[in-house]
Order: sequence, then structure tokens, then C-alpha cells
Amino acid sequence: MFKRILVATDGSTLSKKAVASAISLAAQHDADLVALTVVPRYPTTYFDGALTLAHEDVARIEKQWAEKAQGMLDAISTRATAAGVRIKTAAIPSDRVADAVIAAAKKHKCDLIVMASHGRKGIKRLLLGSETQHVLTHSALPVLVLR
Repeated sequence: MFKRILVATDGSTLSKKAVASAISLAAQHDADLVALTVVPRYPTTYFDGALTLAHEDVARIEKQWAEKAQGMLDAISTRATAAGVRIKTAAIPSDRVADAVIAAAKKHKCDLIVMASHGRKGIKRLLLGSETQHVLTHSALPVLVLR
């Protein structure tokens, strides 16, 4: 039914469950898996929450974030390979997580997006929004949301 599945992860407990489900689903359908994490950029203005840092310090912080993301993707790749699933990984630098997920699914010609719902409710959901909700409402692809 599925040929290529994209799983988006941020390394949280819920995302790890979504990754495990995506690996299982890919194995069941003999589908390829694309594991994606979106690496934030360091805030550049005071209003975005930036502390004034030298350019070298910002570059060092962003490099640390990218290395952490790659370590997470390497662990996912090991698990998928052990399950017999063909996998590609991608760490994309962006502050627009949902848009990056949708663009990556399109770029890799995926036919399903798997991601976790973080279950925010009430005022937190209103104030913080939901990347998953944005993907659900803006993606032309089916989206499997796991809790």
C-alpha cells in the first residue's frame, strides 16, 4: 500500500513511539523509510529570544544541534536496518517545522507522513500551536498521527 514513508521526529518520547510504528509499518509494506528531523536555527533577534552572541558562538551552537540531530537519525537508521527496512535520513535546518516536513515528503516522493501528536490542550495549544496540526491541514499526503 505504501512505497515510501516519511517519519518526522524531534527525539521526544512520543516521537520515538512514532518512529517505532513507522519502522514496523515500513517493514510490513516493504516500503522505504525517510527519517526526518528539523534542526532549529539560532534566534537572530531579541524578539525571537536571541541572546547577543558572537557569530562564532552561534555557529558552534548550531553545529552542536546538528550533531545531536544526526546522532538521533543514526540511531533510527540502525533500528530500521536491523528490521530490514531501507532508510534515508535527513536533518533540515529550519524554523518552520511543518513546512520543512511537507517539503521533505514532497522531495522524497513519500506517500505517507507519520508523526506524533504532542497532545497540547487548551491555552497551551492556542498559544504554542501545533506543528502536527499544520501538517494535517496543509499536506496533500495522508498523515498518520500517533499518540
